[in-house]
Amino acid sequence: MYKQNTGYKTYNYTERSFIDLSVIIVNYKSWDPLQQCLNSLQLKDYKKLNLEVIVVDNCSSDNRLDEFSKQNRDVLFVENTGNNGFANGCNVGAKFSSGKQLLFLNPDTIANEEALFQMNVNLQSNPNYGIVSCKQITSVGNEERYIRLFPSLTRLFGITRAIDRKFSKRYKELKETTNSVVFPDWVTGAVVCISKEEFYSVGGWNEDYWMYYEDVDLCKKIVNKGLQIALLKEVSVIHDHGGASRINVVTSSLTKSEVLISRHIYINNHFAGLKKYVSQILLVIETILSKVFLGVLGTIFFFVPKLVVQRLLCKNMMLYYFQCLTRGSWLSKRSMNF
Repeated sequence: MYKQNTGYKTYNYTERSFIDLSVIIVNYKSWDPLQQCLNSLQLKDYKKLNLEVIVVDNCSSDNRLDEFSKQNRDVLFVENTGNNGFANGCNVGAKFSSGKQLLFLNPDTIANEEALFQMNVNLQSNPNYGIVSCKQITSVGNEERYIRLFPSLTRLFGITRAIDRKFSKRYKELKETTNSVVFPDWVTGAVVCISKEEFYSVGGWNEDYWMYYEDVDLCKKIVNKGLQIALLKEVSVIHDHGGASRINVVTSSLTKSEVLISRHIYINNHFAGLKKYVSQILLVIETILSKVFLGVLGTIFFFVPKLVVQRLLCKNMMLYYFQCLTRGSWLSKRSMNF
């Protein structure tokens, strides 16, 4: 059925009230991981929180949405108008939310009540917290790094980033702290808890980005308001990376291209003056030199999948830079704002 005046097709839509936390998940052909995620969000199992779960399907176009929604009747499914990117999918989900707090989750995560409860409580009880997240671990127990600093001229490239980490006082403080709550510059979009009021006060997720860096951008806007990004170390969710971004060499090269493109967009949005221009030029030079070399190897060793990805990545970036010159914009052609 359709929710009135939205233009989006919805499945299992019902009016909801007294919601503590709206969980929003963006899906693109990640049905098996998504089912595991939804299994961990069964409403009947959550006694401390009144949840609603919203899944925005970014036009998977594999005819599975209708049947999948019937298997998960407690979940609101929203069919997006296209594969419009993570930021747009999150913003669409937020439009359908009823809770005062929003939790954006990746479909390849497995949640638990204690983690969600603690994030929600900490967000409400600490007015200085703009975003709250928690630890992420893999299903085999490996902990994902949480020491994340905003991009800067010295953090754009591997060698300079390593040097920066060696001498950065901020990095050292985050690494050595034994506190149960740490305050990195940003957290990944896989687990982001934010109040709806704060979310809309900064304009939501920035749809300049099709994929990647939208989480850095959101955290940057929150920090610019004088608020903190808090990460709870004593609770965690399981996060096994993979999903739709690693299906084949074409998809893999596309997503790797978007990482590089989104770096340019972030620089354009958050750097200023000479620093912006120097950073853009250095990033272009570094990308061309490294990708052309690997692209040549990918042409020679066409039977090696990882090198084929690099060849396709080289092609994608050359086309992107030509587009930047002709259009005068750093945006990806997949961006909703292109």
